[in-house]
Amino acid sequence: MADRTSTEAVTSAVENQPSNPLSRKLNKILETRLDNDKDMLEALKALSTFFHENSLRTRRNLRGDIERRSLEISEEFALAFKVVKEELDNIHEDVESMSTCCQDMTKRLKAAREQTADLISKTTDLQKESQRLEMRADVADAFLAKYQLKPEEVKVLRGTRTGQLQENFFKALERVKQIHSDCKVLLRTNQQTAGLEIMESMALHQETAYERLYRWTQGECRSLTGDTVEVTSIHSKAMHALQDRPVLFRYALDEFGTARRTAVVRGFIDALTRGGPGGTPRPIELHSHDPLRYVGDMLAWLHQACASEKEHLEGLLKMATAQSRDNEMQEILGHISEGVCRPFKVRVEQVIVADPGPVSLYKLTNLLKFYRYTIGQLLGSEATLLSTLNEMEDLCQKVFFNALNVMSSKLVDKVELPPSDLGPTATLTQTLGLLREVLKSHDASVVPLDSRQEDFVKILTCILDPLLQMCSLSASRLNPADMAAYMMNCLYAMQSTLALYEFTDQRLEMLQAQIEAHKDTLVNEQASYVLTKAGLMQIYSIAQQHQPQEGPLSSVHGMDGSSIKAAMARFDAYLSSPDSLILSQCTFLHSTSLREKIHRKAMDLVIGAYELLYKAILDSSNNYTDPNSIVMRTTEQVKTLLS
Repeated sequence: MADRTSTEAVTSAVENQPSNPLSRKLNKILETRLDNDKDMLEALKALSTFFHENSLRTRRNLRGDIERRSLEISEEFALAFKVVKEELDNIHEDVESMSTCCQDMTKRLKAAREQTADLISKTTDLQKESQRLEMRADVADAFLAKYQLKPEEVKVLRGTRTGQLQENFFKALERVKQIHSDCKVLLRTNQQTAGLEIMESMALHQETAYERLYRWTQGECRSLTGDTVEVTSIHSKAMHALQDRPVLFRYALDEFGTARRTAVVRGFIDALTRGGPGGTPRPIELHSHDPLRYVGDMLAWLHQACASEKEHLEGLLKMATAQSRDNEMQEILGHISEGVCRPFKVRVEQVIVADPGPVSLYKLTNLLKFYRYTIGQLLGSEATLLSTLNEMEDLCQKVFFNALNVMSSKLVDKVELPPSDLGPTATLTQTLGLLREVLKSHDASVVPLDSRQEDFVKILTCILDPLLQMCSLSASRLNPADMAAYMMNCLYAMQSTLALYEFTDQRLEMLQAQIEAHKDTLVNEQASYVLTKAGLMQIYSIAQQHQPQEGPLSSVHGMDGSSIKAAMARFDAYLSSPDSLILSQCTFLHSTSLREKIHRKAMDLVIGAYELLYKAILDSSNNYTDPNSIVMRTTEQVKTLLS
């Protein structure tokens, strides 16, 4: 406390003496900010390491301590620097020694270079020559690799005649062809001699290879005589390679065609007589009693065989060029299928000559026509099998139309009288039944539309025209009403038959026109019958023919009021039961719609006749007394009763 008091006193004393140096120093010390003075802080930290006691003695000796401390640090630095200097001296000595060695080595290298300059020049020349020789060797190797065959390739090409071909044969053959082609480049350079020699060598290799290839292919084609054939990729490659030798290619194809023709003929005969393996399917000959199935099975077998042979040929020639392949395939397929023409033709002719009936003949014709179109898509147009099918189709069609013509001539030669019910005769019904079966098979035919339409016209001409003639002859001795009813029934039967099938519009129109003509006849007969029975026929005829200049109608004989009144009374009695006066011929009509139409038109004629009489009686110029008592019903009333 006393120290603090004394310090404050000193401070105040100093403040009172601003010019005192001590006071200035003291103020400077007091104004100093130690927090911002880093040097002062570092000095104080260093001082704290050895200044441990703050006493008068230590304060007095502080300068000496600091100087001693500084001296110790300087001595330590001098010792450390001494070590560094010694190391630097050692490094300097080493560098001097290395410099001396390098100078010595440089002198020695310079001397050695002067001594070996000649040797280095020769070595460089030798290296350049070696590189030049290596390049020439590489060029020679490349030339030999491009224009010469390897020993193994030569061995593969020559081989043995009976040896099996492998994939490497075709690679070697392609290599020979490529070398032969590349030699053309040599011929355009200054290496013509080498090019000619290489081409000659390659030509010999090619001929040897093609001879071996042809012998092998010929043997393989001859062996393809089984029912099932496996055409491998080796076969197709062989045929592709033989294309460069057209003659050999054609010979190989002929061998294949001959082998397959033999196999197809044998297979066809076996299918006819033996059947399939183990008897399944059964032999085709077992169905010879059924013409359609018999011929159909043969045609189906032929179609399947043609499809199979075409597939085999496509596999054999799949690598050939398109144009050559198509032409050759059509010709070879025609040759293969030609073998079965004779046995097939003989059997079909036997079926046709046996005359199975018009329907069966027509079905056979359509069947032959269908398979001719179907097989024609597999074979060429010049194939013998197609000519045979066309021939059999023409024969079958000819026999069919002959059968129709014979049947038609019998219809006209022996005319059957109409039955009592004026319906179609048994002959007409049977013939229409036959026509219906023919048209049904015709309608189900899958042959082209134009051909079907042409056949249809011929069939209708062969059957319908004689039928119409037969009906006309049969009805020639009948009275008009019976003839009309009979002819309408016959025409209606024909119309009903044709209406179910295509290509009949023209014939239906013709039949409808004839029906209309006979319908008009029956309408007139029915109207005349009603007018006669109702008592109006006579007075209607007189009134219809009467002319005004002849005088009043009432003055004509038979047209007086009492006579007309009596006739009208009979007609009125008819109006009470109009269905009582119907011709028996109308009841015999098979068509309900025709009966209704005839009745309606006949009633229209009757109404027209009554209307004419009604107007004539009411006409004052005809001098009828009390005409309303003569005609008790108006035209509208009569029309209502008869409608």
